[in-house]
Amino acid sequence: MTTRIRPYRPEDREAVEDICVRTAHEGGDSRPHYQDPGIFPTTFAIPYAVLEPDLAFVLDDGAGRAVGYILGTADTPRFVEAFRTEWLPSAAERYPEPVGPPTTPDGAMIRLLHHPERMLVPEVAAYPAHLHIDLLPAWQGQGHGRTLMRTLLRALQDKGVPAVHLSMVTANTPARAFYDRLGFHEIAVPEPGPVTYLGRTTRELDSL
Repeated sequence: MTTRIRPYRPEDREAVEDICVRTAHEGGDSRPHYQDPGIFPTTFAIPYAVLEPDLAFVLDDGAGRAVGYILGTADTPRFVEAFRTEWLPSAAERYPEPVGPPTTPDGAMIRLLHHPERMLVPEVAAYPAHLHIDLLPAWQGQGHGRTLMRTLLRALQDKGVPAVHLSMVTANTPARAFYDRLGFHEIAVPEPGPVTYLGRTTRELDSL
């Protein structure tokens, strides 16, 4: 069966959630590390598919099953506002905001869910779009990530968006190597914590 990149469909939601959970811990499976790893797709995947479905694409295994995805927003400040007003009220029913500083890995992730304004980083303002990309392990290293990235960058370019950024867990060195190969460069951000910010133009697609 031939794989293909296609737009996200609502029936892909369960598969996208599974991909996110199985790649969320430094690129590996988050299930051994979190009591409820569903916090990851609730925070980093499904809100993009719901709020900006025209920038949500999946890698279809040829039988209709999503085995990878790329999700994004063209305008980070606008997305943050929609996340807080349209997405967070329903998500908070499953993941209420913890009282006091988080004391568990789950609590730390839930804190991120409740503070979408963390995405408003002044140093990346010149890169108004941002993205998340993940592939199941069996589908990595075959060029699918590059094709997914090209698809999103072309869609952003068509919208007139000049540049895109992402944040990645610094410890995920294979992911950093992947982004470097695709022309991303590091963006200096004061006190970034455990993440690194990367950005690139939406143009120069021939270099991908």
